[in-house]
Amino acid sequence: MTQTPSSDISANGRLYARPKTTAIAICLDGCEPAYLDEAIAAGLMPTLKRIRETGTVRMAHSVIPSFTNPNNLSIATGRPPSVHGICGNFLFEPETGQEVMMNDTRFLRAPTLFQACYDDGLRVAIVTAKDKLRALLGAGLKFEDGRAMCFSAEKSDTTTKAEHGIDNASAHFNLPVPEVYSAKLSEFVFAAGVQLLKEFKPDIMYLTTTDYVQHKYAPGVKQANDFYEMFDKYLTELDAAGAAIVVTADHGMKPKHLANGDPAVIYLQDVLDEWLGEAAARVILPITDPYVVHHGALGSFATVYLPKDADVENILARLGEMDDILLAVDRKTACARFELPADRIGDIVVISGENMTLGTSAHRHDLAALDEPLRSHGGLTEQEVPFIVNRILPDLPQAPDLRNFDAFYYACMAAAL
Repeated sequence: MTQTPSSDISANGRLYARPKTTAIAICLDGCEPAYLDEAIAAGLMPTLKRIRETGTVRMAHSVIPSFTNPNNLSIATGRPPSVHGICGNFLFEPETGQEVMMNDTRFLRAPTLFQACYDDGLRVAIVTAKDKLRALLGAGLKFEDGRAMCFSAEKSDTTTKAEHGIDNASAHFNLPVPEVYSAKLSEFVFAAGVQLLKEFKPDIMYLTTTDYVQHKYAPGVKQANDFYEMFDKYLTELDAAGAAIVVTADHGMKPKHLANGDPAVIYLQDVLDEWLGEAAARVILPITDPYVVHHGALGSFATVYLPKDADVENILARLGEMDDILLAVDRKTACARFELPADRIGDIVVISGENMTLGTSAHRHDLAALDEPLRSHGGLTEQEVPFIVNRILPDLPQAPDLRNFDAFYYACMAAAL
């Protein structure tokens, strides 16, 4: 039942200003800050250049692990994984003994800001590149009254009014369904967002992309610059329409390869098999999702379930002595430092350095599809992300106090001015 509108909107213990114009948060998946610097320096992002000069520019910190699902749900809820429960793209359920994708709403432990806005009478629009996020982001929304839309570019030709708020979004917006491994998947998000702003006139809108380009191309490379030039053209339209906009990212992206171009990997399962016996420990890589062509399920964060008789302190000490292991800590320490749900984290957490990834066993990773030197994320070195507002908000803090999941708090604040 719709509540009587109030001056502020309450979600997960935070109060959000009621927007007077559309409040938009844009999550540029994998947007290492250098991508924007290089594209602006090349003269390809005139609108973002102007916004950085006339609006508010900061750096923010993502949540750890610096993966897609945890950070998108933190942006959607305004809270860390310890509150919303989504601590990876993938997890191990000890109670079932199964490794499963964490994209089902049963894993979500907190309502989204989108649900709170909808329940408070506002119009809500969400467009995501990949469908893996769509159910989580749209949790709690009702579509029959025409006040909410939530759909993905990937499945845009199969949307229905009942489940997504729109029938065949691809046909409605006259946008063909893009190839999932392409920049076009993200461009669909922006193009649909521009049309939604004109037609649907949402009070709050979330646009979230895919990091296919960022996994393949370094900042300043032509294909990367082409992507940000394309984004700037849509940003121009969103900004000109009067929306209050926050541009941020779910995580950064770093090169993770050797001088010869081969992936730089510590195969953690193989290491622990040698120390503890084959399959005595179980290594979980939360980066794992259905779209591994561009990263081979290699990221910089792993969690490990150890046998009951394991000497945890000894294992942590040995891991800490290894080159390119940035951090190895027990569950309690990791959950306190990174605000993670303890029941969804293994006995230890391992984070690799800026140019190293973590794998399970060498034979379990299919790297044949990696046609460019590996770039990936997940650790502390990919935590810093841009945070840019197209309005002046002088009291905005800097990282580490500013988090990417503050995006809607400040977008709504700017939209209420």
